[in-house]
Amino acid sequence: MIHRLYGVLVPFFVSFVLAYILAPIVDFVQVKCRVRNRVLSVLITLTVVFGVLVGLIAILTPVVGREVKAAGEGIETYIANFDADRYFSAETQERLHTWAENFNMEEMLSYPEVRDAVKTLIPKITAWISGGLSWLAELVVVFVGLLYLIFLLIEFPDIQQNWSKYLPEKIRSRAITLMEDINRNMNAYFRGQALVAAIVGVLFAIGFCIIGLPMGIAMGLIIGVLNLVPYMQALGIPPCIILCLVQSAQTGRPVWVTLLCMALVFVVVQTIQDTFLTPKIMGKVTGMGPAAILLSLSIWGALFGVIGMIVALPLTTLGISYYKHYVLKEPKVATT
Repeated sequence: MIHRLYGVLVPFFVSFVLAYILAPIVDFVQVKCRVRNRVLSVLITLTVVFGVLVGLIAILTPVVGREVKAAGEGIETYIANFDADRYFSAETQERLHTWAENFNMEEMLSYPEVRDAVKTLIPKITAWISGGLSWLAELVVVFVGLLYLIFLLIEFPDIQQNWSKYLPEKIRSRAITLMEDINRNMNAYFRGQALVAAIVGVLFAIGFCIIGLPMGIAMGLIIGVLNLVPYMQALGIPPCIILCLVQSAQTGRPVWVTLLCMALVFVVVQTIQDTFLTPKIMGKVTGMGPAAILLSLSIWGALFGVIGMIVALPLTTLGISYYKHYVLKEPKVATT
């Protein structure tokens, strides 16, 4: 049933997560700013949040656009001035040239493995193209998600107060305790991790700009977003390597110099993150080593995809805490 209703449940789940994040802001507007009407508080909050996002996009778009244009020009220059002798030996070039001359598409397609791969790939390409054309349906999903968000924000205080009434009385107290622990653990983790990711993104952007990496600001911000999931910033290394090749073509520097500068930025920022930012901001929120963190991310990611990777660490930490308390009978300690 969940599989059949996946397309319907995802917008609701995303809207619920956003409502969970924005509810404290709505409460602040309603209580501190004395906007007594809940609906008006929700509309003010959404207007301010969307306004900030639009403002950031308006500020960053010209900068990123210029960097993308410069990177495109650099790639064209790199391709036009590509010197195979710098990267491949004469023997390797000869082998590549011979392979290109003898390449036979019909012969390659005759292999069963290739035919099966093509048969599998073509329907996916067709589905991707048709999915790209169904922009109207996607727009409807976004609109429905926005309605979910508005209604959930309006009703969030009632949901917080009354959800436990739908549970059997014999498990109600334990369920309330569990949800309070999850809420406290999630708040502590996401607040800290979001702050760490923002600082790391800025540091990467500054470092890339210092070494002159094309699209430095954009790459820094992308790596900052990836850093919301621990160790996910490693996905930014391959595109950075490509941009180092572009920079080498633009400036004439040896490739190893640009790669060394890029590696130095990663090492410096990672050192700052591990030795200062994470201990000071996150404290001992997770209390897990790198191997346990990677295992947790892998398991939750396999079960629930990207959403599972996002909630993996706080839920795993809470599970370990409960296991120690209820199974090993150790004194319960705070998980935040």
